[in-house]
Amino acid sequence: MVDTSPFYITTAISYPNGRPHIGHAYEAIAADVIARFQRLQGRSVRFQTGTDEHGLKMARKAEEQGRTPADLADEMSGYFREMCDALDVSYDRFIRTSEPDHHRASQALWQAMEAAGDLYLDRYEGWYSVRDEAYYDESELAVGEGGEKLSPQGTPVEWTIEESWFFRLSNYQDRLLDLLRSPGFLEPASRRNEMIAFVEQGLRDLSVSRTSFDWGVKVPGSDGHVMYVWVDALTNYLTGLGYPDDMGNFWPASLHLIGKDIVRFHTIYWPAFLMSANLPLPRKVFGHGFLLNRGQKESKSLGNVTDPLTLAETFGVDALRYFLMREVVFGQDGSYSPEAIVLRANSELANAFGNLAQRTLSMIAKNMDGRLEAFEQADRDRELLAALADLCANHLPARFEALDFSNGIDEWMRAVHACNQYVDEQAPWALKKSDPARMKAVLQTLFVALRDLAIAIQPVVPGKSSALLDQLGIPESERNYAALADKTWFDRLVAKGFTVAPPTPLFPRLELPAEAEAS
Repeated sequence: MVDTSPFYITTAISYPNGRPHIGHAYEAIAADVIARFQRLQGRSVRFQTGTDEHGLKMARKAEEQGRTPADLADEMSGYFREMCDALDVSYDRFIRTSEPDHHRASQALWQAMEAAGDLYLDRYEGWYSVRDEAYYDESELAVGEGGEKLSPQGTPVEWTIEESWFFRLSNYQDRLLDLLRSPGFLEPASRRNEMIAFVEQGLRDLSVSRTSFDWGVKVPGSDGHVMYVWVDALTNYLTGLGYPDDMGNFWPASLHLIGKDIVRFHTIYWPAFLMSANLPLPRKVFGHGFLLNRGQKESKSLGNVTDPLTLAETFGVDALRYFLMREVVFGQDGSYSPEAIVLRANSELANAFGNLAQRTLSMIAKNMDGRLEAFEQADRDRELLAALADLCANHLPARFEALDFSNGIDEWMRAVHACNQYVDEQAPWALKKSDPARMKAVLQTLFVALRDLAIAIQPVVPGKSSALLDQLGIPESERNYAALADKTWFDRLVAKGFTVAPPTPLFPRLELPAEAEAS
């Protein structure tokens, strides 16, 4: 039975102290695939992304450039919104933590935690990573080649001493362990096990305000204090729904989609804040892996940082989206390269799916004057369409519901290959002379198959799917997953006198850019 309850999905909001990189694009695309999939399932979806603009890291970056943090945030946030728009990311709200409604929401959450007795004033003395915007215990630190102390992420840490408000995180240890052990809250299992081990070591109270800079949300009633950036960053998930006013029916969040490096903040700190404020907890947090450039993590020092918009311009938005969802097992680290994108796009999108659509529609336009007509299905036709219905309406959705995108797309490719095998076996070009009626039945069976394939893969390649469905004459209202079970749509097209125009190729073959060949 399909779940029709409201669905609220969020990405981690991006820290805009630099331009977007491929990791930001990967998370945004994955979240968009999920949002589009749930919409096609018939659910009311709210999808939020945005930028996390406060904190010491932004303040220092702005100072280096001789500008204000607000000016830096305005410029950089624009690049992240531009990336989402260019990659066809269908967000409902792009939130910025510098916005007034977010300051109000963050202060309301703070006051709720204060009213619960979970905040107290003391002095913080310990290690802090500006790059991670995170506090670390001595036991968590590593030693660099020069003897310097480093965070678990390999970033520099500095000894910090200042007056600070503290959150009584230690009070929530048992409740957090119960939450982390509950099935489905944190996935994949490897992340869940890491967090359980972390909490079992014992939780210390958390410093949640700073006095050494002022670029952040002001702590209500405490002059000189701004909130620790993660308090205000996490609150964005509430802000976007209208907190502290009526949040409608989307909270609790159905899914927080985040990178594996910030799981601690989302599955320990965030649930504890919500417990303190007596708010419902998110239903699921998923920590995906990193996207590596030819197996290496991108860094400016290696000179291998890739602009995702350059990749999209070079290979096409839908080809890039398809590659990222197809190539990488979601939850694990994955790797990309121009060669891998070209190989995958050409073999599956151009040669298998695109060629299937092109030759089917071309033959209908040429050999049937583009006119569709009622036809009798043979056993082989029914067998193909039944297999497609199972793969597109059952197998693929089940995989996508489980966030298993690579295998879900594999189910779809099995359907594409079944259609191409059917074409080769039935040889409609030969039937044109020997059995014209059978040729028409074969081509129209393929027409039906193309409609199922295009509807099923919409979350991954929305632009090209829409273009194909336009060519097939399928109304916007009949492009959801429930429509896959409709057996009368073809007859309605025939009755309307719909004709197939000579098609435009969906996925032209890609060529490797000269600079990639040289490397």
